[in-house]
This record gives sequence, structure tokens and C-alpha cells, in this order.
Amino acid sequence: MRKSIVMAAVVILLAACQENKESEVTTEETTVTETPADTSAIVADTVAVTETVKEAEAPQVIKTKEKAFDVVEAAPVKDVKVDYASFGDKILADKAISKEEMMKKYKSLKIGDTLNVKFKSKVNAVCQKKGCWMALQLPGGKESFVKFKDYAFFVPLNAADQEAIISGKAFVSETSVAQLRHYAKDGGKSEADIAKITEPEFEYKFMADGVLISK
Repeated sequence: MRKSIVMAAVVILLAACQENKESEVTTEETTVTETPADTSAIVADTVAVTETVKEAEAPQVIKTKEKAFDVVEAAPVKDVKVDYASFGDKILADKAISKEEMMKKYKSLKIGDTLNVKFKSKVNAVCQKKGCWMALQLPGGKESFVKFKDYAFFVPLNAADQEAIISGKAFVSETSVAQLRHYAKDGGKSEADIAKITEPEFEYKFMADGVLISK
């Protein structure tokens, strides 16, 4: 009888131990099952936060359309050829100095000096009787009064405003009132303008032996 009781106690004890073991296993399995799930959730959250930060920190790249510029090649400047009518001695159009350079040379001359030179300027006026003289433009409203050597030739009466190249001797002189009025009358000036000439004038003069006038 005692043996039976002891055996029954052992069986109950074994059964209790077995239940405890199953409970521990279940707990461990639950722990093992829950731990990966929690870790996965944490990792997922970490990844999500990291991606959000990266998106916020990433610099924005703005694409701008580059402006295209057309390259235009400048056409070479061509020399404009001028046709001239020739009067007196035959001369060439090249190496003629400008009216500005001519004015400097005039200012260096004294009465009695002469200078062999060729210069180019605009015709301001021409003798309207027979073309025996003309006035060429100089800077500062001045003029070069041009006559022709030995009256050997004359220029067209309509040469005013044309370009002229003259070759010969430049000099300066003082012209009397009477002579100035005579020139003004020949130039077609009005009586009122002629009457305004009351003083002799220091003039820039030229005796031309050859003339070119643009057509």
C-alpha cells in the first residue's frame, strides 16, 4: 500500500515537472517568436526615418535651360571705290592727307611760306561764272581757297558738296575787303552778305596744278 502511494506521488510529481517544462518551452517559443517581430518593426521604422532624413537633406537640383547664342561673323569691310573726274595735271587719289592734317600744316605756315602737298576734303563752293576757283572745307568752319595754276583749267560749276583731291602749293595770305567782296559776289552771295564783309581776312590758300572731283 505504501508503495502504491509512493508511486502515485512520483507520477504526480513527474506530471507536474512535465507541465513546467512545457510551460517553459511555450514561453521560450513565444519569446523567440516575438523578438524577431519586434526587431523587424524597429528595423523597418529605422529605415523609414533614414529615408525621410535623406530626402530632406538631399539638395534640390534645378535644371536650367542653357541659352544658345548665335555667332554672327562680321562681314569684312570693303573699300568703297570712288570715281573721280580729273582736271589739270594727272594725279593719283592715294596718299592724300585729311582736312584735319591740312589744317595743322596751314597753322605752321607764315606769310610768304609755301608747302607742296596733296589733300582731300569736301567742296563748299565754286565760282559760278566759269569755275575758276573753289573753296574746300577745313575744320572749325574755315576754308581753303583754291585757284588753278596759270588759269590752265577750271572745274564744273556744280561741284559743290562733292569730294575733291587737290595737289599743289599751300600758303597763307591776307586778303583785302575789296577782294573778299569780289569773291563773295562770284560765289553767288547776296548783297546783304557781301555788305557784311568789312575787314581783311587771313586766308588759307592753295594753288592747284591737278584736281580730282568725285562724280
